[in-house]
Amino acid sequence: MRPVFRLLTLSLALGATPALAADTYGPRLEGFEYPYPVHTFALESQQQKLEMAYLDVPAAGTPNGRTAVLLHGKNFCAATWRDTISALTQAGYRVIAPDQVGFCKSSKPAGYQYSLAQLAANTHALLQQLGIERASVVGHSMGGMLAIRYALLFPASVERLALVDPIGLEDWKAEGVPWRSVDAWYAGELKTDFASIQRYQREVYYGGDWKPEYEQWARMQAGLYAGPGKQAVAWSQALTSDMVFNQPVVYELPKLTVPTTLFIGLKDRTAIGRDAASPEVRARIGNYPALGKRAAAAIPGARLVEFADLGHSPQVQDPARFNAALLEALGD
Repeated sequence: MRPVFRLLTLSLALGATPALAADTYGPRLEGFEYPYPVHTFALESQQQKLEMAYLDVPAAGTPNGRTAVLLHGKNFCAATWRDTISALTQAGYRVIAPDQVGFCKSSKPAGYQYSLAQLAANTHALLQQLGIERASVVGHSMGGMLAIRYALLFPASVERLALVDPIGLEDWKAEGVPWRSVDAWYAGELKTDFASIQRYQREVYYGGDWKPEYEQWARMQAGLYAGPGKQAVAWSQALTSDMVFNQPVVYELPKLTVPTTLFIGLKDRTAIGRDAASPEVRARIGNYPALGKRAAAAIPGARLVEFADLGHSPQVQDPARFNAALLEALGD
């Protein structure tokens, strides 16, 4: 039985409601089981020894000779790609899904200059060690920003690019969202718990809706904040919030040279820093119906796939529909 369900069962036995169950995981998500074996890539970066956790899942059927690399979002982990990994491996793909430095089961260095380029370089180093010269790269949310940066830095290594509700399709600072210090980001992160995660995701990710299948991933994230590594987790999240806010990719979309498909849930309203913006700015930013079309027009030859009834995480909301669309795009 997975830890989250053990805790829920115990809470019900004690007369508590499921919402009060406290999942607690270690600073590197110790205690939370991934759906596939976790491997570790040791690297030296910025004068320190670090580790990247990753999944390396072989084709379940006849291998097609291709590899898909799945890049998680800021509030997600490699495990969140569970259903997509299953669909891809059944179709013959080898799948690599890393946890980026600062996230989930990977190292959380206290002193690290986070940049999308650095995370892309770390990912490229991992793939080189695994002997993967070329792959289809799939990025969700922050992972979409990272996938764009990866494709700009290493275009010869990218066969196809799939962007799933990527953030960074607008420059929030230029739109009027106030800058905040890393210390301010950190103070906000320290207040994170399951209730705040659920409230944010329901409103911003899922158009006001909440289903049981979303809960395991929200509890995975909340368990990091509830555990002994809370300060390290919050600090890493603060540093990466600063990275995301200050490194928009929107201006470089026309420079992409690889075949690209955008997958956009039209109910998505994600925009970093919206909570500090004026009502006028809040109403304007995070408009994914407009952002998706604008990004598709800016990327040479891009294809746009829209999901009218889905939000920020179509791979979680409707795995079957999303995976079918992804396989079609990667197979083109």
